[in-house]
Parts: sequence; C-alpha cells; structure tokens
Amino acid sequence: MSDRLTMQDPRGQYPKPPFPRQPQPVPGLAREMEPKPDHGEESYKGSGKLLGRKALVTGGDSGIGRAAAIAYAREGADVAISFLDAEEADAREVIALIEAEGRRAIALPGDVTQEEFCSSLVSKAVEGLGGLDILVINAGHQQSRDDISQVTSQDFDRTLKTNLYALHWIAQAAVPHLPPGAAIITTASVQAYDPSATLLDYATTKAGIVAYTKALAKTMIIKGIRANVVAPGPFWTALQSSGGQPPEKVMNFGEQSAFGRPGQPVEIAPVYVLLASQEGSFINGEVYGVTGGAGIA
Repeated sequence: MSDRLTMQDPRGQYPKPPFPRQPQPVPGLAREMEPKPDHGEESYKGSGKLLGRKALVTGGDSGIGRAAAIAYAREGADVAISFLDAEEADAREVIALIEAEGRRAIALPGDVTQEEFCSSLVSKAVEGLGGLDILVINAGHQQSRDDISQVTSQDFDRTLKTNLYALHWIAQAAVPHLPPGAAIITTASVQAYDPSATLLDYATTKAGIVAYTKALAKTMIIKGIRANVVAPGPFWTALQSSGGQPPEKVMNFGEQSAFGRPGQPVEIAPVYVLLASQEGSFINGEVYGVTGGAGIA
C-alpha cells in the first residue's frame, strides 16, 4: 500500500468487499479480522500537535479508539486506554505502540457498565498520567437484532449502560480534573441521524450521545473546556464482526458507501486529533460526521 497521505483515488485506497465470513464472539478482536483494519500502526505520521498532553481513551484496544490512541501518542501525548478483560490481547499491542513513541502508556482493564469502575478509571488515569486534559469517551456496544421482539431488556440495559451511562459517569468523574484548554470528545454515529431497523437500542444511544455532548459543551465552555462529537459511518472494526452486523452483511460491509468500501480507523483519527488540539480552539458543541459521503443531516 502506498503512503496514505500521497494523493490517490480514495475509492481504491483500502480494501473493498466482499470480505470473508468472520463472525466473532462479543466483544471481538481486531487481530482476528480479515483484512486487518488499519488503525495507523504504520501509516499514521505525527507532527507534535499534542506534545505534553495527557489523554484517556475508552475502548482504546481496537477500532476507532485504538486509532485515536495511536495518533495521540504519535502527536506527543501520554495515553491511558480502557478495555474489557477479553480485549487484553489487542490492548497489549496498543500499549506497545504508545511506548514505542517514548510516551507513557497506562492500561486500564474493566467494564464501563459499572459505575464504580468508571470512577476508578478516571482516578487511575489521572494518577498514572500525572493529570488529564484529553478525554475520549468512545467505548461502545452494538448488537444487531432482526425484530423489536428480539431486543430484550438485558440487551437494552447493556447498550444504554455502555454507550450512555458510562459517558455520564466518566465525564462526571473527569471534569474536576480537567484544566481550561482541555477537550472532551465523544463518539456517536450516523445511526443517530439515519437509524437502521436492526439497531434500535444502539441508534437510540447514539442520538443520546449527540444531545448529551451538545448540552455538556454549553456547561463546559464556562470552564474553558470544549466538548465535541464525532459521528462515524461504516468503519471496519471488530464491533461489526462481533454481532454489530449479521455475518452476511459484514461480508459486504461498506459497499453502500459512496466509496464502495468501509472506512479504516486511521482515516478518522485526524478528526480526533483536531478536536483535542489547540488548532480546534474555536470548535465546541459540534458534530463532525465522517460517514463516507452519507452525511448527518
């Protein structure tokens, strides 16, 4: 593959479907995907935009969170990542990549559906990093269900606790530690604006993330802290192959985009860098769509 920053036709820059059938158990591992996602392991080049910053990224073991964590380290930040115990193999790779940049890396395994863990997650990140000024609340749960009758109360509860409750618990715990100039970034989805019939609970939480973050931005700017949302479209992550989409749809994932392919996590990482950096100093309460042409209107 050529340098991703070399001018080229973006439609053919990364793999296109059809992909092999590859169902995984929840929560899924990036290392088991075929083709392997590009999180920027070799392709992301930093330029010092976050020198000396201290970031916490939830769901930093794979997918978009992994891409953000790698980019932050390449830009000069120390990074703590949270992940589930089952995702430790992927997380170890991320920790090694952060440390390879000469940055401090903190691994924080645990379940964000537990309020006590969310509180301890923040305090351990602050202690390990020596402070906190970038907060990326990104961990998510997505499971496709064919019919409303299949969305159990347990399903709904887990999705809301992972995607919404944890957002509140982590933000609430982190705000007292964030100095003026800090940034909060949340991950919503095109599902907040154009929900799929099979993702009732997931789409509901993603719409909630947009509203919550917009409200949070209004209260945080009084403290000199910005809060913004990134709304991805179809990205090639383990979230999809571990039940986020039916196996048959994963085989053709992204073909409906204007590019004829899914996005790779590294392609969205620069947006997380912009929103975390001082270059984004006048950006607050905004939703940045990276949807492969679908839009978020």
